[in-house]
Amino acid sequence: MKFDDILKHIGEFGYYQKRLYLLLCLPSISTGCYMMMLVFVMHAPDHRCQIPGLNNDTYNVQNNQHASIINRTIPPSHDEIHKYDRCHYYQYRNNTRDTVKCSKWVYDTNTFHETFTSKMNFVCDDAIKTSHAQMIFYGGVLVGDVSFGILSDKIGRKKTFLLSTIITLVMAVGVAFSQSFLVFVILEFMIGAAHHGGFMICCVMSLEYVGPSKRVLTGIPIHIFFAFGIMYIALMGYLLRNWFYVQLAVGAPFVVFLFYWWMIPESSRWLLSQGKYDDAEKIIQRIAKVNKKKIPSRIIDEKTLQTPKTANVYHLFSTLEMTKRTIILLWNWIVIAMVYYGVTMHTGGNIGGNFYLNFFILAIVEVPAKLLVMATLNRAGRKKIHCFCMVVGGVACLCTIFTVLYGSDELEPLTLTLAIIGKMGSAAAFAIIYIYSMELYPTVVRNSGMGLSSCIARIGGMVAPYVAQSGDVVGGKFGQALPLVIFGGCSVSAGLLCLLLPETLNRKLPETVREAKDFTKKLDLDDTNKDNNKLKEYLSNSENEKGKIYTVSY
Repeated sequence: MKFDDILKHIGEFGYYQKRLYLLLCLPSISTGCYMMMLVFVMHAPDHRCQIPGLNNDTYNVQNNQHASIINRTIPPSHDEIHKYDRCHYYQYRNNTRDTVKCSKWVYDTNTFHETFTSKMNFVCDDAIKTSHAQMIFYGGVLVGDVSFGILSDKIGRKKTFLLSTIITLVMAVGVAFSQSFLVFVILEFMIGAAHHGGFMICCVMSLEYVGPSKRVLTGIPIHIFFAFGIMYIALMGYLLRNWFYVQLAVGAPFVVFLFYWWMIPESSRWLLSQGKYDDAEKIIQRIAKVNKKKIPSRIIDEKTLQTPKTANVYHLFSTLEMTKRTIILLWNWIVIAMVYYGVTMHTGGNIGGNFYLNFFILAIVEVPAKLLVMATLNRAGRKKIHCFCMVVGGVACLCTIFTVLYGSDELEPLTLTLAIIGKMGSAAAFAIIYIYSMELYPTVVRNSGMGLSSCIARIGGMVAPYVAQSGDVVGGKFGQALPLVIFGGCSVSAGLLCLLLPETLNRKLPETVREAKDFTKKLDLDDTNKDNNKLKEYLSNSENEKGKIYTVSY
């Protein structure tokens, strides 16, 4: 008997699992905050050079005299989007006027009173540092997914989650007091590693106690909580307007997660893998009791416990078919991550309108996108829905070039709408790709494949800030549209390539690499129902046999 078979008997998603699932979803709110935090913290407000000798200079015009001084000192911008030159001022000497670079700036405080960028003057020649910071953060996410995943297999899910919570909490407070770029990016790297490593543990644990038939249902809502986190940071940004207080507002809730040590159980699957059979038995019995299910007093037989055979990651490329399938999936992971984060980074403050409202809308649209996926995934299939989301989202992003280049400010709402459709497509695809990849990879390399995919996706996150900032390098309206065009083109290509993948709906999943080569066998539902009936009959006949032992594999 497999561990999944026991879950079917004690409740695949009973009251115990629902309570545990809700607790494990809550940290994803904080994860959503941190994954988009640097969009706020590293935001570069509109700025110009500070007028030399004018200590009370402000970005906003104070009076007519101030306006006259600005016009005499600050060159007009060559970029039609900005009013003033951002990096130079006029210097007058001996009846001559020279254009020189400035070392002090004044910033527009209408959106933010202060960001880390405005505090440290990461503008002009240092503007690239904002992208470097975001790239380093997502690099930390990549390292955290690998290191905390390995650590959780060594010392357990609970201990690793507690460690990630403590690190995140300490680093979150520390980064708010950063006084240098080096200290800031080191702390952000550690936050990226710790908080997302903890999030991945929550994702794993949320599925480890859920039966097979409920995993599609439970695999998506945790990402909806992620969207709630993006809404939360938009609200905190709007209310606080200062990067320091926003950092503390996001970091403080991690205190609550310290109490999870007493609120969530260790993974039974991990306990079994470590030979801690009695501890696993206690948890299983507790689940059955809370779910009001009757099971024998002993359900695990350590002597006959079987462990699944696994293969190495290179087996993903062992055949031509597996190589093609893996490359297409990895490209989709990269593109989805790049578009998901990049559209939000670019759209928030670069297409007009209210920064906070744009950001909030881009977050809230994720909820219907993922609910739609939940409603259609088991009806229309994985391949069709995923391709549809990627292509429609990509085309929407591509179409922004027309509204930006050939439209006036009156078309800004249409541009935002197209960007929202692009974000909805990537958000929906993010939910699908997790499930689709797990079903396409054969059992022997499923864990390796998912680990590789998650790591590769971070490359998309690391590239996203540079693509989003490419518009500032190009300048003008074309620069305003360029990032969305890049995101759109990549999204369409990834979506179309998915047509080369097999459908997994109502099909037996491959167990070995050889089976994966011929992935056409449809699931025999009659045989499955017969097996389930045999299982129920077997367990029912054994319920009253005290001390009965079952064989478990996991």
